[in-house]
Amino acid sequence: MRVHRCGETAYEEAMKRMREVHDIAVREGGNHLILCSHPPVFTVGPNEKREWGVPAVRTDRGGSITCHGPGQLVAYFCFQAPRPALFYRKVVRAYDALFATLLPAARYDAKRPGWYLDGTRKVASLGFRYEKGVSRHGVALNVDVDLDFCNRVAPCALKGVRASSLRAEGVKASMERVETVLLAALCEAFGETLEEVP
Repeated sequence: MRVHRCGETAYEEAMKRMREVHDIAVREGGNHLILCSHPPVFTVGPNEKREWGVPAVRTDRGGSITCHGPGQLVAYFCFQAPRPALFYRKVVRAYDALFATLLPAARYDAKRPGWYLDGTRKVASLGFRYEKGVSRHGVALNVDVDLDFCNRVAPCALKGVRASSLRAEGVKASMERVETVLLAALCEAFGETLEEVP
């Protein structure tokens, strides 16, 4: 698994980088993971027609409206996914393992894809697309985000749900620690080893 660390990157620039890496994964094979965060921005899926009262960038991933900002660990997956359902299950398994380590009370909800506390506080969102047998987009995990900004709109427009974060739930883990736990969980779920991309 080749890991591309991009730091804080404007959403549009990250999408450009993801398309470039996706092309490499299609052409050369292998699994590529992009780790980054974004300046504050809301993004909406292609089928979402509602008005939100906040500026939002339209994207081609699945799902409704998602908040991004500093303190969020975004993982974009350009993975070989000839069987998308199997790929998706492995991603869920990896994040389940991450939460088992860092926040055991978090649970994945398949009907409202993401990880929640008590079904009302969302700490991670996910959405994917698949093209030419390779995945795009990924998972956004709130480590220590500005919840006032994120909660200007309910996560994924879900009634009765608010954004939360590891920090807000009492987990004092650095971004580096969360990345380390995530990468170990992904290597286990996908049977991979790490290769850092300069």
